[in-house]
Parts: sequence; C-alpha cells; structure tokens
Amino acid sequence: MIQLDKISAAPPADLKKKDIREETQRLIKRLGELQRVMYAEKKHSVLVVLQGMDGSGKDGAVVNVFEDCAPMGLQVVGFKKPTEEEFAHDFLWRIHKHAPQRGMINIFVRSHYEDILIQRVHKWISEERVEKRMQSINALEELLAYDNHTQVCKFFLHISKEQQQIELQQRIDDPTKYWKHNSGDWRERELWPEYMRCYEDALNRSSIPWTIVPVDERWYRDYIIAKTLVEHLEKLDMKYPPLEK
Repeated sequence: MIQLDKISAAPPADLKKKDIREETQRLIKRLGELQRVMYAEKKHSVLVVLQGMDGSGKDGAVVNVFEDCAPMGLQVVGFKKPTEEEFAHDFLWRIHKHAPQRGMINIFVRSHYEDILIQRVHKWISEERVEKRMQSINALEELLAYDNHTQVCKFFLHISKEQQQIELQQRIDDPTKYWKHNSGDWRERELWPEYMRCYEDALNRSSIPWTIVPVDERWYRDYIIAKTLVEHLEKLDMKYPPLEK
C-alpha cells in the first residue's frame, strides 16, 4: 500500500551527489544505446507516463533523461485540457491513438490519469464513474503490454508541498520561466490534500505498478527514471536485425 505522506520527496541522505550524477550519465548513454536497438528491431515499444503535481519537473525529466536517444524513435505528447473534439469522444480516445508503435518510445507528459484526478478532485465526475474509468485505464495498459509488447513505465514524480511552492514562485521571479506561470496552479495547490488522496488511490489500484520518484532534488529524479528504464529495456534481450541476404 502506497502512502505518499510516508515517502520522502528527497533523496537518501547517504547518497553522494557527484557519484549519482556520474552514474546517471552512464545510464542515459545506455538508454540511448538500447533505444536504437529497439528502433531497429521493431519488436517492442515503451510507453513512459510522467505524472505529478505542478512543478514536479515532468518537462525537465524528458529533456535530461532522453538526451542521448535518437529523435526519430521518440514521441512526446503533452495532455492538457481536452479539446471540443476530444470531449465528444470517450476519455481514452485521445490517449489510445498516441500509444507507441513497435520500435518507439512514447512519453506522456501528464496522461489518461488526469481524467480521474483533476475531475475527481473538483467533483466533476462521480465516484462510480471514477471506478469505471480506473477499470478502463487498467484494461488499456494491459492491452498495450500483453498485445503489443509495450513496456508501460509509469513514474509518479513525488514533490513535497514546500518544494512545489519554491518551483511555482520561480515562475514568477525568473524571466526565463514566465512562460510556465499559470495562476491556476496556485489555486490547485490549495487542494493539495485531496490531490494526494486521489493520487494514492490511483497508484494503489493500478494493475501495472508505478515507480515513485522523489523529485525535490532533480539530479535524483533523473537517476531513478533512467535507471528504471534501462532495467526494463535490458530484460528484453534485444538485438540488431541481421543483414538480409
């Protein structure tokens, strides 16, 4: 049972930042090597889900962790408020069409979980509908995993409420981050306890498990995500295709 208030958002105290940074660079390079083999072999795919509160560093994780991957084998999709067309379909319609084809790593910056988080927190949907949507989410992820050889790697970027305040304030104080500022983020922050309750429920009811990533220190965030992805991909025993004769 995941209890977020029992999990620190900081890295373990005994870790040496310099050593972890060096290991992270090795892992990032290894991830790039594995991604190229997967793209060539076209037997597997990876869906990376980055979910977390505002300021938890989803965009930064994409930039840092995948910097050595070949661009042709990556697709990054950011899910925001549904468009009018998307609202006219079932909530997973816009998600499924962005699922990775074999050979690809597709990265969801926010995801299908938004539809049982923000809508639930604001009471826009009933608890019965939350239950049905959770069942549909599990079914979709299992379909991708077992029918299309997709590694579904889900990361909850676990930020402390104190660090989130620092991150949001930087968007006001730093001119290079003005573009990230959204006054609505501060209003959502007032609902922190309810968000944590809904996140915990989603994390615990997922059939494919999540990796909880402490992100108060971004160097540790990058390390955990890179390490987890490399471990998943190395288990696939991928090989470059032989020369055709």
